[in-house]
Parts: sequence; C-alpha cells; structure tokens
Amino acid sequence: MTVIQTFLPIAQTLYSQLDTERTQALAVAQEFSKKFVELGFKIVPQLLWAIGILLITRFAIGVVGRVTRRALSRTEATLRKFLVQAAEITILVVGVVATLNQLGIQTTSVVAVVGAAGLAIGLAWQNTLSHFAAGVMLISLRPFEVGDGIEAGDVKGVVDSIGIFSTTVVTDDRIKIIVPNNQLFNGTLKNTTAMGTRRVDLKIDIGDRPIRPTVAELLEIAHSHPLVLENPPPTCLVAEITPDTTILSLRPWCASVAYEQVRSQVQQYVKEAMDADKNQEP
Repeated sequence: MTVIQTFLPIAQTLYSQLDTERTQALAVAQEFSKKFVELGFKIVPQLLWAIGILLITRFAIGVVGRVTRRALSRTEATLRKFLVQAAEITILVVGVVATLNQLGIQTTSVVAVVGAAGLAIGLAWQNTLSHFAAGVMLISLRPFEVGDGIEAGDVKGVVDSIGIFSTTVVTDDRIKIIVPNNQLFNGTLKNTTAMGTRRVDLKIDIGDRPIRPTVAELLEIAHSHPLVLENPPPTCLVAEITPDTTILSLRPWCASVAYEQVRSQVQQYVKEAMDADKNQEP
C-alpha cells in the first residue's frame, strides 16, 4: 500500500504531462490544418489561373500562327515560315512570363538570366547570326531566285534553294554547293539569268582576210543558229587591227539559259566555215 501511495503522485504527474503534450500536439495539428487550408485557398486559384493562362497562350499561338500565315501569304515561303515561328515563340514567351508572375515567381531574375544567356549565345554564334541576317536580306530583297544562274566568287551554278543560313547552288556538272548567305550578300554577285537574254561575245581572229565579206559571213553564220535571237540582232565589229592580223568581235544574242550552248556551237560553226574557205583557196 505504501508503494502504491508513493507511485500514485508520479503517475498523476506523468499523466498530466502526457495530457498537456497531447493537447499541444492537437493544437499544433489544428493550426497546421488551418494554415494548410488557407494556403490551399491561396494556391489553388493561382494554379487555376496559371493553367488558364497556359491554355489561353496555346490558343493564342494557334490564332497568331494562322493570322500571320494569312497576312504573309505572298511572302517568300522560307521568310514566311521564319516570321510565323518568331511570332509563335514571342507569344509563348509572354505566356510563360505571365504564368510565372501568376504563381508569384519573380521573373526579373529569370529575364536577366535569359538575357545574359542570349548575349553569350549571340557572341558565340556571331557568324551564324550574320548568315541569318544576310539570309533574311536575300529573301527580302531577292537579288536572285530559285532557278537563277549566279556567279559569286568561285561559285557558279543554278540556285537550288534559298535558306535562312545558306543557299544551295548546283553547278553545271551536277555538284551541290552550300554557300553561306553572308558570303553571297557581302560579296559581288552576278545573276546571269535575271534579264532573260544574254549577249555572247566571241573574238574571231581572221588573219589577213578581207574585213567586209568576212563580217557578212560571220553574221550569216550567227543568224543560222536556231537559238540566236533576231531581236536584238547579232553584230560583228572590228575589235583590233595589228600588222599581222585582224580580230573581229562577233556578238549574237540568245536566251540566258542557252548561253553556253550558243557560245560553243557558234564558235564551232565559225571554225568549220573558215577551214572550208581556206581549203577552197587555190
């Protein structure tokens, strides 16, 4: 009985402490539940608004893409595609920034980081960006189009495609050359087919032959070629006279695409005619 009387106050003290701790834990749980509910009422609307902004952004991207394509329907296909993508990316960036703001995330630091990253990428891709800018100018100004014959530095051929960063040229012997746009835009560029027609300049050494009858013969040869144009008509002028020889300049006109063929065949016809005349001489 004495032992029970001794431990009874201790048990009562322990029970009192346990009851107090249980009450405190219950209070903490209630406070946590209250804060959690308050946080839920605060966060859920923000999440719903953020989701709504993302859905609106997705819808806006589709609308802006369709409107931009329709507005730029007469623009060159490559430039139109780039501008449409640029407009869509702009709307996406605006939507993402608005979503982050709605969630309470400060976008100032994000914009600063993106700006710094953009600057670093710009410095690293300086040449690529110059090719891109040149590509936009080439597509906008159109110094040449697909199918045109061009000469630029060591490159000579027919334009196969015009891209944002480079242009593809196919040579006469069917070699595909990828030319950076910056090289075409900043250098001297010849478009050999833009005018539709082209003059073929041939230097003919007639030796000591008489000039007038030889000029008439050369003009007759030029007129006889089926690809030589009648308008403007071929001409034949005296280019140079020396004590030993006379050089005439025969200038027939043809379609730009037939230049090489006319140049080769007219020279062949002139050579054959002069050799025939030489064989007929006594």
